[in-house]
Amino acid sequence: MARPSTRGVKLKNGFYIEVRNKGAHSGVKIRRESFEEAQLALHNYSKMHDVHYIGEVLNGKVVGAKKERKKKKVAKK
Repeated sequence: MARPSTRGVKLKNGFYIEVRNKGAHSGVKIRRESFEEAQLALHNYSKMHDVHYIGEVLNGKVVGAKKERKKKKVAKK
């Protein structure tokens, strides 16, 4: 067995979608060169899987995607 890596994965430039099996918590990131190709892949994979559009990645950072805010649960007294 090898030692696990300590450095995070750098994503290549492109458009990313995340494909998950229905009900799963983790998925696979798929990269496409153009936005149109990413939309076509999103449409094709959505028939059988849960698919989420991540956005465009430039220089290892996500650009051009809306950030989803998680609502904090407020404890009722």
